Amino acid sequence: MGLAIIAAGILGLIYGGFTYTKNTGEAKIGPIELTMNRKETVNVPVWVGVGAIIVGAGLLVVAGRKS
Repeated sequence: MGLAIIAAGILGLIYGGFTYTKNTGEAKIGPIELTMNRKETVNVPVWVGVGAIIVGAGLLVVAGRKS
């Protein structure tokens, strides 16, 4: 789990965010179909990426002490 959180933090720092497509509407007029899509961008702040790396490292340290 700790490694996955660290990887997510590193990816957040490298890419700075991600983009996804949101379906905003659909219309059907006889044989014609119209679809409206909009691209949304989510920015990942630097502090979130750094925080994820710190939390992931903490989880690895705690897991290492228990074994």
